[in-house]
Amino acid sequence: MKLLGHYINGNVHVGIFDDGTKIRRYDDIPKPIFPESIDLKITNYCDIGCPYCHEDSKKTGDYAKNLLSFEFLKTLRPYTELAIGGGNPLSHPNFENFLKFCKERKIIANITVHQIHFLQNYKLLKYYEENELIYGLGISAIDINDDFIYKVKNFKNASLHIINGIITKEDFLKLAGKELKILILGYKDFGRGIYFKNPQIKINQNNLRSLMPGIFSQFKVVSFDNLALEQLRLKYIIPKKYYETHFMGEDGQYTMYIDLVKQEFAKNSISSERFEILPGISEMFKKIR
Repeated sequence: MKLLGHYINGNVHVGIFDDGTKIRRYDDIPKPIFPESIDLKITNYCDIGCPYCHEDSKKTGDYAKNLLSFEFLKTLRPYTELAIGGGNPLSHPNFENFLKFCKERKIIANITVHQIHFLQNYKLLKYYEENELIYGLGISAIDINDDFIYKVKNFKNASLHIINGIITKEDFLKLAGKELKILILGYKDFGRGIYFKNPQIKINQNNLRSLMPGIFSQFKVVSFDNLALEQLRLKYIIPKKYYETHFMGEDGQYTMYIDLVKQEFAKNSISSERFEILPGISEMFKKIR
């Protein structure tokens, strides 16, 4: 585990490592003044058509215009993490230039892609990783098979993204015991997710909850977004001290969401309260806090 960088955010000392580990230290109530991590949407174009997509991404979706022209990007501190997604971020015509911009400024670029796009662009993604243009690679998994798992494990910091309520118990168990990193996401009642919701989702959620907390020993890393923590009621399942020392904060405490396509920002991607993009990242962060 190699230290990528250290910075001070308000009264919070932050160390971030090349495997994605982050350590915070503070003496009093934490008072960050800029986001450590930003969920950054750069396109709403996608040719997959997942029926539960909370971003409502589709083939007619648009791209963020003049990707490098947004003034706030110049105010991002070194070692800020970007979770770049869409839509399909790989389809953006200025995507590679944007990754180079991030590398030059020591901004940590992580991307999320669909399993189909991961397989279609496998060599390109390896190139990005080997040239340190991306650090973390999130893959939205839909078809669990040995060939796919083999390819995922060829990436140092690849994490399988699975949705609580979409993945079945059977598919989840196919992932266990293979030294994988997984991120469990909550099911979002937003976008197409509102209309897709059906009784099977609740069944799948209950089945996944029944596997907690025994899954932790079955994976290299298990992480959750805050919505999944809530849906799975994890704080009532695992020891209190373990939960408190590993919980990374509420949405908006250290993180935020920015949609470059619509040129707006919010506390998270399912927030209905949104604001027009401002010139500085600290200005925006203060507004959502």
